[in-house]
Amino acid sequence: MKLSKRTGGLVLLWFVLGLLLGGLCVHRGLARSDEVYERLKIFTEVIDLIKKNYVEEVKTKELIEGAIEGMLNSLDPHSAYLTPDMFKELQVETKGSFGGLGIEIGIRDGVLTVISPIEDTPAWRAGIKAGDRIIKINGEPTKGLSLMECVKRLRGPKGTKVTITIMRKEFTEPKDFTIVRDIIKIKSVKYKTLEKGYIYVKILQFQENTSKEFAAAIDKLKEENPEGVKGMVLDLRNNPGGLLDQAVEIADFFLDHGVIVSVKGRKAEKMEFRAKEEGTLPLWPLVVLVNHGSASASEIVAGAIQDYGRGIILGRKTFGKGSVQTIIPLEDGSGLRLTTARYYTPKGRSIQDHGVEPDIVLKEKRGPMREEKEEKEDIALQKALELLKGMHIFKGYLTSERSFGAPPKEEQ
Repeated sequence: MKLSKRTGGLVLLWFVLGLLLGGLCVHRGLARSDEVYERLKIFTEVIDLIKKNYVEEVKTKELIEGAIEGMLNSLDPHSAYLTPDMFKELQVETKGSFGGLGIEIGIRDGVLTVISPIEDTPAWRAGIKAGDRIIKINGEPTKGLSLMECVKRLRGPKGTKVTITIMRKEFTEPKDFTIVRDIIKIKSVKYKTLEKGYIYVKILQFQENTSKEFAAAIDKLKEENPEGVKGMVLDLRNNPGGLLDQAVEIADFFLDHGVIVSVKGRKAEKMEFRAKEEGTLPLWPLVVLVNHGSASASEIVAGAIQDYGRGIILGRKTFGKGSVQTIIPLEDGSGLRLTTARYYTPKGRSIQDHGVEPDIVLKEKRGPMREEKEEKEDIALQKALELLKGMHIFKGYLTSERSFGAPPKEEQ
């Protein structure tokens, strides 16, 4: 989950550089901490010893960057130092166009893991699945590498090849996948009419214009169905997440009051994002499709809809990434991706490592790629359509106990 934030953020780096230059200018509070002071003395001593005695000449900048990377990597799998090139790539990615394979990755249980392949990308076409463990990149083990280092190795110029070694539950041994890199252009929202009155919207990723694309899709679908909408499928399968504000805006289309998500950082106070009555869609029967590739922002939307009983969640348990990463730019063009908070559903549930359990669980007989390849073969989509038809016939469904009503009580 990425939450954009503008701030200086170079305090630590300038402090360390000050030590290297011999000019100690320490905040009074820090000066009173003998332990911190002693540790920083050791830090500068190590840098000095490396520069004087290491077998090869080392640049001070490289040592400082390595130290910063180590600090961020020691926190959690999602926090990272971003070099200037990585920072630029991250900004491009949220706009929906970047180079690579088309997969969202993360570190799970110490192993580089595919959170989700992105539809219509090289990785998607190669059959990479959510949950795949990448144990090697071009023959080099990924164990011990930072997440951003792995991202760097996976990306490259269009037309070049990269071989990733995958371990999957059903594999008896690792398997190599050689994939040709391409420019990844993601259209955030896809839509269509399934049958007369039954509409389908798929969100592939939460980008900066997702809510606008979603609103435009709804308008088009209304035009295609002049006699009215009888039910809607919202497809969040293999959606790895994206921008928090866009997830909130999408959930707000379905809810007219109450907390959508709360974000809690280290301090006691929490930030709540609430639904507005303005712009809320009619109470169409709603089915939300999820799977193990649904993560982060997708889980915010699914969790809010589930907690309010606004729709039925159908599919498989989601990934379970419930933390917020704040992107902090630094003066030299680099940046930090720092975990600053965790988010909670309206009922106070934490998604981190738990995911969202569907109301109706479907056993997946095909891999994630197959389940969406052909509409007639898409078991989850067909089941969703059946549910919507039944809900439409049963006119009283949306006024029953499962309908959207008063905000749920937060679980203690």
